Amino acid sequence: MAYELIFIGLCLGSLLYSNAQQSGKECLQAKARSCGECIEAGPNCGWCTKVDFLQEGKPTSARCDDLAALKSKGCPEEDIQNPRGSKVKIRDNPITNKAKGERMDPSKITQIRPQQFQFELRSGEPQTFNLTFRREEDYPIDLYYLMDLSYSMKDNLENVKSLGTALMEEMKNITSDFRIGFGTFVGKLIRPCSNDQKCVIYKNVLSLTSHGNIFFNELVGKQQISKNLDSTKGGFDAIMQVAVCGKHIGWRNVTRLLVISTDNGFHFAGDGKLGGIVLPNDGKCHMQDNMYTMSHYYDYPSIAHLVQKLSENNIQTIFVVTEEFQTLYKELTNMIPKSAVTTLSSNSSNVIQLIIDTYNSLSSELVLENSKLPKGVTINYKSFCKNGEIGTGENGRKCSNISIGDEVEFEISVTSHKCPKKDQRHSIKIKPLGFTEEVEIFLKFICECDCQEWGTPDSPECHFGNGTFECGACRCNEGRIGKQCECSTEQVSSEDMDAQCRKENSSEICSNNGDCICGQCVCKKRENPKEVYSGKYCECDNFNCDRSDGLICGGNGVCKCRVCECFPNYSGSACDCSEDTLTCMASNGQLCNGTGICECGRCKCTDPKFHGYTCEICPTCVSDFAERNNDFTLIALLCVWIPFGFTVW
Repeated sequence: MAYELIFIGLCLGSLLYSNAQQSGKECLQAKARSCGECIEAGPNCGWCTKVDFLQEGKPTSARCDDLAALKSKGCPEEDIQNPRGSKVKIRDNPITNKAKGERMDPSKITQIRPQQFQFELRSGEPQTFNLTFRREEDYPIDLYYLMDLSYSMKDNLENVKSLGTALMEEMKNITSDFRIGFGTFVGKLIRPCSNDQKCVIYKNVLSLTSHGNIFFNELVGKQQISKNLDSTKGGFDAIMQVAVCGKHIGWRNVTRLLVISTDNGFHFAGDGKLGGIVLPNDGKCHMQDNMYTMSHYYDYPSIAHLVQKLSENNIQTIFVVTEEFQTLYKELTNMIPKSAVTTLSSNSSNVIQLIIDTYNSLSSELVLENSKLPKGVTINYKSFCKNGEIGTGENGRKCSNISIGDEVEFEISVTSHKCPKKDQRHSIKIKPLGFTEEVEIFLKFICECDCQEWGTPDSPECHFGNGTFECGACRCNEGRIGKQCECSTEQVSSEDMDAQCRKENSSEICSNNGDCICGQCVCKKRENPKEVYSGKYCECDNFNCDRSDGLICGGNGVCKCRVCECFPNYSGSACDCSEDTLTCMASNGQLCNGTGICECGRCKCTDPKFHGYTCEICPTCVSDFAERNNDFTLIALLCVWIPFGFTVW
């Protein structure tokens, strides 16, 4: 057990060390020129404001590092800038407990909490909150019935005439606050109606009313079928107007249902060219006397445009179509959030049950969506649904099979990855699709450190006022660069000019023998004017070569970049090797007496019997003297072996 704990501890320690290393790398790689740029590099990056913190040769960006690294390098904690993000609830009204049948102002019904936040975001540091939703019992519903009035829908119209009363009765089982409206549409071309009058593309016959059992049946009964010359309908024009003309339709901030009943397909953007209409749909309301007046002027809307407007206005769509067009409208609902398609019988006799069933299906699924995010901001969802079901990723946005009274929760994280270039205040909205309630989050981005407020503009610390001295360093004016803003960007392009003054694989600036000025090494001067540093990186000098007899290069050469260049007849690292052989000549005219080799003007005896300056001394040689002076003849002593003794001649 003890070994297991030790192993786990080592693993955790290794992981923490690895994360710290990665964090430090992230901070340094940012090459931050200011505290603001540093804190944008990552949530664990800090900036040291201590003026004398940087070691010689280190760039300004070295002030930005992992917090632990800064402390280990000698930056006191009180000198480290490390602002953190925060969140504050602004409005958090409790979810409403509404009794069935109790009439309430829809604007005072709350199904989602909290409602409003203030976030301060630092790059890389998420701000997380929990959102709670409970499906309220007896929630108000507005339903608008949009019907295709082409000739093929004649039988359907007869059944729809009594729809108002029947639907009102059925909806009482769901809500005590129900309103219904009715509209009609046909194709885009001018086509005759049964009474020889010109047909209108879309007409709002009845705005939403709670007296549908009276007005709905009466007004629908007066509608006439069109002798449609265009089999494909102008339903998209009608849907767009229903979505954006809220005042004409009478939408409240409650559950909004749009039921579209048709037995044919639809036109979309581009099809208007068939009738000579090329101007794109503008997505605005063009209703006069409850009729769409710009059908001859604007093309049909695109599917994407329609999806946008339906979502913006929290409208859930139900397509009630004949069997023949099920596949087409199924594909369409795949592109429209909170929409469904169901099959219409040949005479619309089943339309009420279809609406009830489809509404229950749509209401049982909760899907969160958010408004457009500022550039560099991401959002992450995690859902906690019924029966302990947890969803992440895209599934984290939704919960299914929600019944009345069920409560679900979402964990939502908002993260900024960069600071906006201009406006640093934004807001985002999160809401369940098909609902008007939302959570609004005001965003403020932390893009600068507190120490910036104490900066000195045009500071003499920054090369004659070429920058602001803040947070322990110079923040250079436009067009200036360098630790003290001493360089022009026309001279150098890189902020890390010291990198141009370092040899490859070396950390030394100008080899520690010079100063890096605007990306170039200026070598130091020596007290002795004859001693000089040189080279691109001041890596060379003329006084650090090997010496012999106390002299540089033995007095027999010149020191160049720490290497001796020897005069003629000299060699060796200190030019102390003479190549003249006269000093090796023996008295017999041979180099080193023929018993050695001449190296650097001195004999090196190769025969162990001989020694001396020219290898001429041989104490064990009998005839050395005679042989060297040529005064005696050669004496040969021959020893002959005789079985019985020696004979000497």
